[in-house]
Amino acid sequence: MSDTFKSGDVIRYPYLWHWQHAAGRMNAEKDRPVCLALALPDKNKALTHLIIVAISGTAPLPEQRAIEIPDLEIKRAGLSAYKRAWLSVGEYNYDIAEKSFFFEPDQRLRGHFSNVFLQRILREVRQTIA
Repeated sequence: MSDTFKSGDVIRYPYLWHWQHAAGRMNAEKDRPVCLALALPDKNKALTHLIIVAISGTAPLPEQRAIEIPDLEIKRAGLSAYKRAWLSVGEYNYDIAEKSFFFEPDQRLRGHFSNVFLQRILREVRQTIA
């Protein structure tokens, strides 16, 4: 499956927000569009480690770290239903594609962010991971 997903891909995923996890929830309420900020195969290329950030059509609260997605990137990502959208970069989900219950072999790709925008996302996510 390591060829299936690439950094910058936008898919649907049951993203579990940090506040939901802190409240003891194990599962998200719904699938939502997310960005695979980082899709990194292991050294044997058998497993794909994923850093996943949520996409929302709701403006972030002042204490939330988020990046507004430019109009052109909204179109590239297949998010045209959103007038405005944000990537939540202050938190993330981690998953392994080949071991996850949430990915199917025919997982549908919504779209993909440009490499330039992806680099901006990665700069922000690295701060969160550190």
